Amino acid sequence: MKNKPEPLETIAEIRSLMERSSRFISLSGLSGVFAGIFALMGTAAVAIRFRLSFTMEEYYTRATLNSGVPDAKFFIFLFGVALLVLVASVGVAIFLTTRRARKHNLPVWDKTAQRVVWNMFIPLSAGGIFCLILLEHGIFTLIAPATLLFYGLALLNTSKYTYPDVRYLALSEISLGLLASFLVSYGLFFWAIGFGVLHIFYGARMYQKYER
Repeated sequence: MKNKPEPLETIAEIRSLMERSSRFISLSGLSGVFAGIFALMGTAAVAIRFRLSFTMEEYYTRATLNSGVPDAKFFIFLFGVALLVLVASVGVAIFLTTRRARKHNLPVWDKTAQRVVWNMFIPLSAGGIFCLILLEHGIFTLIAPATLLFYGLALLNTSKYTYPDVRYLALSEISLGLLASFLVSYGLFFWAIGFGVLHIFYGARMYQKYER
């Protein structure tokens, strides 16, 4: 005669199935750690290339010529580094998340994953366009805060489809972006904290909490 499953075990199993169907739990915390490392490397590259300190007391004045016209070399290098960091971070995230999903027999590209991508895409696209508008109008000092704010909003928009920790990361990015809006001379420093340190901290926390 087969033993009947305990009620608590049954509830736990049902809860696990519901979580798998409604949340994107294949996301690897290590991807956040690598993204943070790449961001710190990129920030350091910009600082070294243009002899800037992380506090950047007058970073925006170094980004423009005496006539007030944007220095093309600065922004080409800046956006080039940002693109390289983005591609490397996304590539590592796809690799680690796919590996984790296969290890636990979880779907990689299901409806939940599509919701995550779509809900990230809309705020990030709006933020990218807004930053280009700021650049067009010569408002360089608000570009760094805007990237942090829109990235935080994108994370907040997707947090309901993945781990709860993502919500705390989102709120941290938004708070940092608002603070950077007041301390505009410290743009590179806030970039290093927001995209570097916070990613490493929350990525390591998620790895320890869900993957170890």
